[in-house]
Amino acid sequence: MTYRPTPYAPPHRPRPRLTRRGRLVLLLGAVLAVAAAVAVPLLLARDERPAAERPRPLLVPEGRRSAQVYASVDRALGLPGGTARKTATAPGTALPLPAEARGNPEGYLFPATYPVLSTTTPEELLRFMVGTAGKRFGTARIAEGAKAHGMSVYEAVTAASIVQAEADNPDDMAKVARVVHNRLARGMALQMDSTLNYALDRSTVDTTREDTRSTSPYNTYARKGLPPTPIGNPGEQALDAVIGPADGDWLYFVTVAPGDTRFTADYASHQANVAEFNANRRSDQP
Repeated sequence: MTYRPTPYAPPHRPRPRLTRRGRLVLLLGAVLAVAAAVAVPLLLARDERPAAERPRPLLVPEGRRSAQVYASVDRALGLPGGTARKTATAPGTALPLPAEARGNPEGYLFPATYPVLSTTTPEELLRFMVGTAGKRFGTARIAEGAKAHGMSVYEAVTAASIVQAEADNPDDMAKVARVVHNRLARGMALQMDSTLNYALDRSTVDTTREDTRSTSPYNTYARKGLPPTPIGNPGEQALDAVIGPADGDWLYFVTVAPGDTRFTADYASHQANVAEFNANRRSDQP
């Protein structure tokens, strides 16, 4: 006889009934599930929104004149030519310039890279530039350095704009600054082509006798001392050269060839260097 075990039957248990608290828990769970289902598309919609606008860079190189900076601002903001200039000179703009500037921002449109958005206005951008210059030029170190050479900070910025324009390379800046100081100390006219070029709104190394007869206050061949304003917007290195010039008795300099600037205190030697410069110029012409 084969043994067949009796099939196992679990003991009968009564069906559990939800208490009031249990029903509330289930109801809350259902509500949360619905809320989660709604939140997911909301989160997805938020992630699909356009990202914030990325700023575009506007580079202002060292030595640029205000007219060049204005043109760059107009192009960067997609504005008609002349808009930034009008903004800078408008009575209501009131850029944070030193009193000596008399409202002229030349020298204080600090060279740097600035962020530009589609909503940026020319006034905002110009204020940013002038404010940056105020911070960089307004330190005690700059003020004390300028005072040590008998200059105000504004005069030091003016001298730095000449150094920026005249130096063939950054290594020559401290030497060019020394020539400026030596000439001012001796009561000599600076005789800088860069200031005359500013007056004539040009950039050239060819200066004629007729050019030097200009009545412009920026003609440092005819007028002694610094020009009435900076002739461009210098960088910090040029200003550092003015407050910390190289040691030397030089009164003259000329860049005979790229990378070859000759400094001397002897006029005859300077004339020989100028003759070499002119010979190089003639040989470079076709």
